Amino acid sequence: MSQDPAAVRIDTSKPHPARMYDWFLGGKDNYPVDEEMARQLLTVDARGRDMARVNRAFMHRAIRWLSAHGVRQYLDIGTGIPTEPNLHQIAQEAAPDSRIVYCDNDPIVLAHAAALLRSTPEGATEYIQADARDPELILERAGKVLDFGKPIALSMLALLHFVGDEDGAYDLVGKLVDKLAPGSYVVLSHVTGDFDPEGAAKAVGMYKARGLTLRPRSRDELAAFFDGLELVDPGVSLTAEWHPELGEAVPVQGDDPIPGWAAVGRKA
Repeated sequence: MSQDPAAVRIDTSKPHPARMYDWFLGGKDNYPVDEEMARQLLTVDARGRDMARVNRAFMHRAIRWLSAHGVRQYLDIGTGIPTEPNLHQIAQEAAPDSRIVYCDNDPIVLAHAAALLRSTPEGATEYIQADARDPELILERAGKVLDFGKPIALSMLALLHFVGDEDGAYDLVGKLVDKLAPGSYVVLSHVTGDFDPEGAAKAVGMYKARGLTLRPRSRDELAAFFDGLELVDPGVSLTAEWHPELGEAVPVQGDDPIPGWAAVGRKA
Protein backbone atom coordinates (compact mmCIF):
# COMPACT_ATOMS: atom_id res chain seq x y z
CA MET A 1 0.00 0.00 0.00
CA SER A 2 1.11 3.56 -0.72
CA GLN A 3 0.35 4.94 2.73
CA ASP A 4 0.31 3.82 6.37
CA PRO A 5 -3.31 3.39 7.55
CA ALA A 6 -2.23 4.51 11.02
CA ALA A 7 -1.35 7.92 9.57
CA VAL A 8 -4.71 8.46 7.89
CA ARG A 9 -6.42 11.81 8.48
CA ILE A 10 -10.10 11.72 7.58
CA ASP A 11 -11.79 14.99 6.62
CA THR A 12 -15.19 15.11 8.31
CA SER A 13 -15.89 18.74 7.41
CA LYS A 14 -17.76 17.82 4.24
CA PRO A 15 -19.48 14.67 2.94
CA HIS A 16 -17.66 12.13 0.82
CA PRO A 17 -19.38 9.89 -1.78
CA ALA A 18 -17.73 6.71 -0.45
CA ARG A 19 -19.02 7.34 3.07
CA MET A 20 -22.48 8.35 1.83
CA TYR A 21 -22.60 5.12 -0.20
CA ASP A 22 -21.69 3.25 2.98
CA TRP A 23 -24.59 4.95 4.79
CA PHE A 24 -27.03 4.05 2.03
CA LEU A 25 -25.89 0.41 2.31
CA GLY A 26 -26.48 0.42 6.08
CA GLY A 27 -22.81 0.65 7.06
CA LYS A 28 -21.32 2.41 10.07
CA ASP A 29 -18.19 3.92 8.49
CA ASN A 30 -19.67 7.35 7.91
CA TYR A 31 -20.08 10.62 9.79
CA PRO A 32 -22.97 12.98 10.59
CA VAL A 33 -22.03 15.19 7.63
CA ASP A 34 -22.41 12.18 5.31
CA GLU A 35 -25.73 11.12 6.81
CA GLU A 36 -27.08 14.66 6.59
CA MET A 37 -26.25 14.88 2.89
CA ALA A 38 -27.61 11.39 2.21
CA ARG A 39 -30.89 12.18 3.94
CA GLN A 40 -31.23 15.36 1.89
CA LEU A 41 -30.77 13.33 -1.28
CA LEU A 42 -33.59 11.06 -0.11
CA THR A 43 -35.90 14.08 -0.34
CA VAL A 44 -35.13 14.14 -4.07
CA ASP A 45 -35.56 10.39 -4.56
CA ALA A 46 -36.59 8.24 -1.60
CA ARG A 47 -34.97 5.20 -3.22
CA GLY A 48 -31.38 6.19 -2.48
CA ARG A 49 -30.78 2.99 -0.54
CA ASP A 50 -32.27 0.97 -3.40
CA MET A 51 -29.92 2.69 -5.86
CA ALA A 52 -26.89 1.69 -3.79
CA ARG A 53 -28.05 -1.94 -3.48
CA VAL A 54 -28.87 -2.18 -7.18
CA ASN A 55 -25.43 -0.88 -8.08
CA ARG A 56 -23.77 -3.31 -5.68
CA ALA A 57 -25.73 -6.21 -7.16
CA PHE A 58 -24.65 -5.18 -10.67
CA MET A 59 -21.02 -5.41 -9.57
CA HIS A 60 -21.56 -8.95 -8.34
CA ARG A 61 -23.22 -10.02 -11.58
CA ALA A 62 -20.62 -8.34 -13.80
CA ILE A 63 -17.72 -9.99 -11.97
CA ARG A 64 -19.39 -13.39 -12.25
CA TRP A 65 -19.84 -12.82 -15.98
CA LEU A 66 -16.23 -11.72 -16.41
CA SER A 67 -14.90 -14.67 -14.42
CA ALA A 68 -16.92 -17.05 -16.57
CA HIS A 69 -15.34 -15.44 -19.63
CA GLY A 70 -11.80 -16.00 -18.44
CA VAL A 71 -10.89 -12.70 -16.78
CA ARG A 72 -8.34 -13.16 -13.99
CA GLN A 73 -7.15 -9.58 -13.42
CA TYR A 74 -9.18 -6.64 -12.13
CA LEU A 75 -8.48 -2.95 -11.58
CA ASP A 76 -11.29 -1.43 -9.51
CA ILE A 77 -11.18 2.38 -9.28
CA GLY A 78 -13.49 4.08 -6.82
CA THR A 79 -13.59 1.04 -4.58
CA GLY A 80 -15.46 2.50 -1.64
CA ILE A 81 -15.65 1.16 1.89
CA PRO A 82 -15.50 -2.66 2.00
CA THR A 83 -18.91 -4.33 2.02
CA GLU A 84 -18.97 -8.11 1.78
CA PRO A 85 -18.96 -9.82 -0.55
CA ASN A 86 -16.50 -7.50 -2.25
CA LEU A 87 -15.15 -7.72 -5.78
CA HIS A 88 -12.13 -9.87 -4.91
CA GLN A 89 -14.32 -12.33 -3.03
CA ILE A 90 -16.64 -12.79 -6.03
CA ALA A 91 -13.72 -13.10 -8.44
CA GLN A 92 -11.61 -15.45 -6.32
CA GLU A 93 -14.57 -17.64 -5.46
CA ALA A 94 -14.93 -18.31 -9.18
CA ALA A 95 -11.18 -18.38 -9.90
CA PRO A 96 -8.86 -18.49 -6.86
CA ASP A 97 -5.88 -17.27 -8.91
CA SER A 98 -7.54 -13.92 -9.72
CA ARG A 99 -5.50 -10.77 -9.05
CA ILE A 100 -7.24 -7.59 -7.94
CA VAL A 101 -6.05 -4.03 -7.42
CA TYR A 102 -8.39 -1.66 -5.61
CA CYS A 103 -8.04 2.12 -5.82
CA ASP A 104 -9.79 4.96 -3.97
CA ASN A 105 -9.03 8.51 -2.85
CA ASP A 106 -10.91 8.52 0.47
CA PRO A 107 -8.58 7.94 3.44
CA ILE A 108 -11.33 6.03 5.27
CA VAL A 109 -11.06 3.33 2.61
CA LEU A 110 -7.34 3.13 3.31
CA ALA A 111 -8.15 2.73 7.00
CA HIS A 112 -10.12 -0.39 6.09
CA ALA A 113 -7.68 -1.68 3.51
CA ALA A 114 -6.91 -4.82 5.51
CA ALA A 115 -10.39 -6.08 4.63
CA LEU A 116 -9.58 -5.52 0.96
CA LEU A 117 -6.39 -7.57 1.12
CA ARG A 118 -7.71 -10.95 2.23
CA SER A 119 -6.66 -12.79 -0.87
CA THR A 120 -6.63 -16.47 -1.64
CA PRO A 121 -3.13 -17.99 -1.52
CA GLU A 122 -3.26 -18.53 -5.29
CA GLY A 123 -4.26 -14.98 -6.14
CA ALA A 124 -3.44 -11.46 -4.99
CA THR A 125 -5.20 -8.32 -3.80
CA GLU A 126 -3.64 -4.89 -3.34
CA TYR A 127 -4.91 -1.44 -2.46
CA ILE A 128 -3.55 1.86 -3.76
CA GLN A 129 -4.48 5.33 -2.54
CA ALA A 130 -4.94 7.56 -5.58
CA ASP A 131 -7.46 9.81 -7.29
CA ALA A 132 -9.28 8.66 -10.41
CA ARG A 133 -8.19 11.92 -12.07
CA ASP A 134 -4.57 10.75 -11.93
CA PRO A 135 -4.62 7.73 -14.29
CA GLU A 136 -0.84 7.76 -14.81
CA LEU A 137 -0.21 7.22 -11.08
CA ILE A 138 -2.86 4.49 -10.93
CA LEU A 139 -1.36 2.65 -13.88
CA GLU A 140 2.15 2.89 -12.46
CA ARG A 141 1.16 1.44 -9.09
CA ALA A 142 -1.28 -1.14 -10.46
CA GLY A 143 1.44 -2.41 -12.79
CA LYS A 144 3.32 -3.75 -9.79
CA VAL A 145 0.54 -6.32 -9.24
CA LEU A 146 -1.21 -6.67 -12.59
CA ASP A 147 0.27 -7.73 -15.93
CA PHE A 148 -0.89 -5.14 -18.45
CA GLY A 149 0.27 -7.43 -21.24
CA LYS A 150 -2.70 -9.67 -20.43
CA PRO A 151 -6.44 -8.92 -20.25
CA ILE A 152 -7.65 -6.85 -17.31
CA ALA A 153 -11.17 -5.85 -16.31
CA LEU A 154 -11.26 -2.13 -15.48
CA SER A 155 -14.23 -1.30 -13.26
CA MET A 156 -15.38 2.20 -12.38
CA LEU A 157 -18.69 1.65 -10.67
CA ALA A 158 -20.85 4.62 -9.63
CA LEU A 159 -17.72 6.75 -9.95
CA LEU A 160 -17.71 8.78 -13.16
CA HIS A 161 -20.74 10.86 -12.20
CA PHE A 162 -18.41 12.41 -9.59
CA VAL A 163 -15.98 13.46 -12.33
CA GLY A 164 -17.06 16.52 -14.27
CA ASP A 165 -16.49 17.19 -17.95
CA GLU A 166 -14.06 19.95 -16.97
CA ASP A 167 -11.94 17.30 -15.21
CA GLY A 168 -11.68 15.31 -18.44
CA ALA A 169 -13.83 12.30 -17.56
CA TYR A 170 -13.65 10.87 -21.07
CA ASP A 171 -9.95 11.52 -21.41
CA LEU A 172 -9.07 9.77 -18.16
CA VAL A 173 -11.05 6.67 -19.17
CA GLY A 174 -9.35 6.78 -22.55
CA LYS A 175 -5.89 6.88 -20.96
CA LEU A 176 -6.70 3.84 -18.85
CA VAL A 177 -8.21 1.90 -21.75
CA ASP A 178 -5.20 2.68 -23.96
CA LYS A 179 -2.98 0.71 -21.55
CA LEU A 180 -5.24 -2.35 -21.50
CA ALA A 181 -4.33 -5.40 -23.55
CA PRO A 182 -6.68 -6.75 -26.23
CA GLY A 183 -9.32 -8.95 -24.63
CA SER A 184 -9.66 -6.58 -21.66
CA TYR A 185 -13.01 -5.26 -20.44
CA VAL A 186 -14.40 -1.99 -19.10
CA VAL A 187 -17.25 -2.09 -16.57
CA LEU A 188 -19.18 1.11 -15.80
CA SER A 189 -22.29 2.11 -13.92
CA HIS A 190 -23.54 5.68 -13.80
CA VAL A 191 -26.33 7.84 -12.37
CA THR A 192 -28.62 9.42 -14.95
CA GLY A 193 -31.13 12.24 -15.09
CA ASP A 194 -32.92 10.69 -18.07
CA PHE A 195 -36.01 9.78 -16.03
CA ASP A 196 -36.22 12.78 -13.70
CA PRO A 197 -34.27 15.78 -15.01
CA GLU A 198 -35.71 18.11 -12.38
CA GLY A 199 -34.73 15.82 -9.51
CA ALA A 200 -31.27 15.31 -10.98
CA ALA A 201 -30.79 19.07 -11.20
CA LYS A 202 -31.73 19.42 -7.52
CA ALA A 203 -29.19 16.76 -6.57
CA VAL A 204 -26.51 18.51 -8.63
CA GLY A 205 -27.26 21.71 -6.73
CA MET A 206 -26.97 19.95 -3.37
CA TYR A 207 -23.54 18.65 -4.29
CA LYS A 208 -22.39 21.99 -5.67
CA ALA A 209 -23.44 23.76 -2.45
CA ARG A 210 -20.95 21.54 -0.60
CA GLY A 211 -18.14 21.98 -3.06
CA LEU A 212 -18.72 18.56 -4.63
CA THR A 213 -19.28 17.46 -8.21
CA LEU A 214 -22.24 15.46 -9.48
CA ARG A 215 -22.57 15.01 -13.24
CA PRO A 216 -25.47 12.74 -14.20
CA ARG A 217 -25.12 11.50 -17.77
CA SER A 218 -27.60 10.29 -20.33
CA ARG A 219 -27.64 6.85 -21.87
CA ASP A 220 -25.81 8.15 -24.94
CA GLU A 221 -23.25 9.96 -22.79
CA LEU A 222 -22.47 6.73 -20.93
CA ALA A 223 -22.23 4.86 -24.24
CA ALA A 224 -19.61 7.39 -25.38
CA PHE A 225 -17.21 6.06 -22.73
CA PHE A 226 -17.21 2.81 -24.71
CA ASP A 227 -16.24 4.32 -28.07
CA GLY A 228 -13.89 1.88 -29.78
CA LEU A 229 -14.99 -1.03 -27.55
CA GLU A 230 -17.37 -3.88 -28.30
CA LEU A 231 -20.38 -3.66 -25.99
CA VAL A 232 -21.32 -6.93 -24.33
CA ASP A 233 -24.98 -7.92 -24.74
CA PRO A 234 -27.35 -6.27 -23.78
CA GLY A 235 -25.31 -3.10 -24.32
CA VAL A 236 -26.11 -0.05 -22.20
CA SER A 237 -29.00 -1.09 -20.00
CA LEU A 238 -30.65 -0.10 -16.77
CA THR A 239 -28.33 -1.17 -13.98
CA ALA A 240 -30.91 -3.59 -12.59
CA GLU A 241 -31.49 -5.20 -15.98
CA TRP A 242 -27.92 -6.18 -16.90
CA HIS A 243 -27.89 -10.02 -16.86
CA PRO A 244 -30.29 -10.36 -13.90
CA GLU A 245 -30.00 -14.16 -14.12
CA LEU A 246 -26.51 -13.93 -12.60
CA GLY A 247 -27.66 -12.72 -9.19
CA GLU A 248 -30.42 -12.25 -6.70
CA ALA A 249 -33.16 -9.74 -7.51
CA VAL A 250 -32.99 -6.55 -5.47
CA PRO A 251 -36.43 -5.45 -4.21
CA VAL A 252 -37.01 -1.73 -4.80
CA GLN A 253 -39.73 0.77 -4.00
CA GLY A 254 -42.30 1.55 -6.67
CA ASP A 255 -42.45 0.66 -10.34
CA ASP A 256 -40.27 3.41 -11.81
CA PRO A 257 -36.78 2.40 -13.00
CA ILE A 258 -33.81 3.03 -10.74
CA PRO A 259 -32.10 5.96 -12.53
CA GLY A 260 -28.82 4.40 -13.54
CA TRP A 261 -27.19 2.95 -16.63
CA ALA A 262 -24.58 0.20 -16.77
CA ALA A 263 -22.57 -1.59 -19.43
CA VAL A 264 -19.57 -3.82 -20.08
CA GLY A 265 -17.36 -3.37 -23.13
CA ARG A 266 -14.55 -5.46 -24.57
CA LYS A 267 -11.34 -4.18 -26.12
CA ALA A 268 -10.69 -6.07 -29.35
